[in-house]
Amino acid sequence: MVSGDLNITLNAISAQTGNPADLVTLRLTVCGISCALLTCEGMVSAAQTAEQILEPLRQITGSFSGGTALIRHIRQNVPFACDIQEASRLSDVIRLLFSGFAILAVDGAGQVLCFGIQGYAVRGISEPSGELNIYGAKEGFTEPVRTNISLIRRRMRSPLMRFEMHRAGTVSQTELCICWLDDRIPPDLLDEIRRKLDSLPLETVLSSGYVRPFLEQSDTALVHSIGTTERPDVFCAKILEGRVGILIDGTPFALVIPQLFCETFQTLDDYNYPPAYATLLRWLKYAAALISLLLPGAYLAVALHHPELLNETLLRLLTDSEQQGAFSIAAEMLGILFMYETVREAGLRLPKAVGGAVSLIGGLLIGDAAVQSGLVSTPVLTVTALSVTAGFIIPAHHPALTVLRPAFVLIAAVAGIPGIALLLMLLISHICGLEVMGYPSAAPVSPLIPAHLREIFGRIGFTRLSQGNFRVSEVRRKPEQEG
Repeated sequence: MVSGDLNITLNAISAQTGNPADLVTLRLTVCGISCALLTCEGMVSAAQTAEQILEPLRQITGSFSGGTALIRHIRQNVPFACDIQEASRLSDVIRLLFSGFAILAVDGAGQVLCFGIQGYAVRGISEPSGELNIYGAKEGFTEPVRTNISLIRRRMRSPLMRFEMHRAGTVSQTELCICWLDDRIPPDLLDEIRRKLDSLPLETVLSSGYVRPFLEQSDTALVHSIGTTERPDVFCAKILEGRVGILIDGTPFALVIPQLFCETFQTLDDYNYPPAYATLLRWLKYAAALISLLLPGAYLAVALHHPELLNETLLRLLTDSEQQGAFSIAAEMLGILFMYETVREAGLRLPKAVGGAVSLIGGLLIGDAAVQSGLVSTPVLTVTALSVTAGFIIPAHHPALTVLRPAFVLIAAVAGIPGIALLLMLLISHICGLEVMGYPSAAPVSPLIPAHLREIFGRIGFTRLSQGNFRVSEVRRKPEQEG
């Protein structure tokens, strides 16, 4: 608790924080009462400190019986343009101090005043880097959670829009904000999310990946049942459908609960294009997913176990190219997939100045040089390149595709097409079995909800779409279904 003696309070704060170099203590006297203003250097605005705190305090006149009376007078009679809170627990004082609040401690008072004058450097609002759209807004989430809340409030002015703050991380005390529309989500879903967030066994939360595994049904699933987005417009669209959003201070990626598997093939631009064109693009993404996943394994299965499926010309080309190869087809394909991931990671992690050089060297190494040296055959390189390129269309599934491609290649080398079919059925059953808090990820295909299939296999016009707005609560499993 905050002591009534100013020196004891300051000594306690200094002892608990280790007297850090960025702790600034300014002693002053207000109407004959000793006070101290504590700030964290770099976390507050110096101009706001002088204008909104020191100047109003300097203008206070009169006599007061003690520190408690002075604090009461400041709260009731002195106008401030910033957020003001009272704190009496030392842990709350330290948390607010390191969150960018200025702390006014008064001798003789058992509480302190906390002024919200945060002024730390932040990245400006800019276009999202990973969810580019042609017709959508050009602003994305940024790191401060309060800025992200304002981006949502600008788009959702409804009085039913709710924001609820939580803290996670026993050491970092990271702020989390739960966002929802009050009339669109079941209360038990919100209670379950609150319970899981309050029981996070984490010391720190540095990104959305720290929180998501504790909210999902399993942290070993290949496909996430909780989505992420860095676009405020996409976030608001999900909120309108009855989802719950979670903003995390320090990261521009927000969580959306739940996420349906079919939504990973949809973008905001689908609703800006004509329905016919958007439907064509949606089917193109489905085809690209199948090509990216199955093409390397299917080619290997046909070449090793089912050559009768090829016509004479293709069979002759395949035979001629593989006769000069130094390794088996399976080894060549696995090697090319491994080299592609190596070059991709190198391009991502290295500085941008040399990232282009890595891509150029990787293209020469994997392409022309590998074929001319005889280490890799042209058909294998072509099939792998087509598979990898098709995966670019659905970036949300890149981790899963990277893991599954070698698995399909290996089972194709052992068992051919029957092995591919068996593994594919296992993958489909895995996706159909995923759910988060009672919401099946494979809905509305499994369980089947015919009324909503129109948005899976096509994109209907807004006139028909507005006649039956989709609510995610409609796909939730009933208690009898869960049993």
